[in-house]
Amino acid sequence: MTTQSQNSVRPTRISAAAVARTAGVSAATVSYIMNGRPGASVETRRHVLKIAGEMGYRPQSAGEHHDPLLTRVVGLVLPNIVNQMYTVWAQHIINATAAAGFDVFVATTGDDPEALAQVAGTLAARNVDGVIIAAAIREDSRSLRTFRQKKIPFVCLSRRSEHLPGDFVGIDDDGAAGELMSHVLDHGYTDVATIIGPRTSTASQLRELAFVRVAASRGIRITGERRISTKLSSEGGQIAAKRLFESGNPPRAVVCGSDEIAIGVMEHALSLGLKIPQDVAVAGCDGLIRSRSKLIGLTTIVQPVREMAERSFELLWEQIVEPRKTYKHTICSHSLHIGTTCGCPDD
Repeated sequence: MTTQSQNSVRPTRISAAAVARTAGVSAATVSYIMNGRPGASVETRRHVLKIAGEMGYRPQSAGEHHDPLLTRVVGLVLPNIVNQMYTVWAQHIINATAAAGFDVFVATTGDDPEALAQVAGTLAARNVDGVIIAAAIREDSRSLRTFRQKKIPFVCLSRRSEHLPGDFVGIDDDGAAGELMSHVLDHGYTDVATIIGPRTSTASQLRELAFVRVAASRGIRITGERRISTKLSSEGGQIAAKRLFESGNPPRAVVCGSDEIAIGVMEHALSLGLKIPQDVAVAGCDGLIRSRSKLIGLTTIVQPVREMAERSFELLWEQIVEPRKTYKHTICSHSLHIGTTCGCPDD
């Protein structure tokens, strides 16, 4: 049995002064930022929070000079935690909020409007300081109105609301999806299907529209039965693939709106004895690390998940500290990762 020495040295607590020296600002500035007070620019706040997180600085516990009007809790609303994209976002958001002395209340909706409304009510009742929502539903503004009526700031991550303006962080879904489809079609495929997440998501909808538009520009018509919406999970991909491959006229290429869906498609194809990409080419969106591994080799759009998560909290922090009536949109740069599932050779 291993015992810990009573003389072991406790980890040194990082001081605000140490953060100030490293960041090149005054200790007072660090104090203002960490305690949610005005007095520093957005750029300075961003810089100090980054340095504090890297150094492992944690503000003093609640009640020790903290703003009594803050609960030091923010909400994070996700469609699910099965899709690895959401768990990675969650971890980066938790890291960013911890550096500012906040805890995170995580809730999932299953992309159900009623569940989303219930979650919004719960977060409002808990009087959270703000909310990052990656589960916004395109045509439903009820949940966001709940936050606005309670004066709880929110930031939409990846998905927009079409009826209620607010801060947003995402990628150029139209441009990214168009780039992905163009690459797949460059292989010469003409028999193509698309599978996306729920069309209540603006991200999913924009990707599908771009897939279809780019294919049409090449003279390729993707018919209704070849345009499938499913759950944002590998299970959803398997369900959609079963529908495609049992139709009697399986597609030669399947372009997906998420990595998890694409992985589900490949799993089902392999279960039928099909080879990828020899029998069916597959591509996805998200750029998860495991998707880009040599084991899977998925051709996919890479989203800068850490940048998106940190920027979401930065915008939320701005609203918490200094409420504003204007809204900011941040479009982060994506990239195309070329794997082998599309038909490209292994480098």
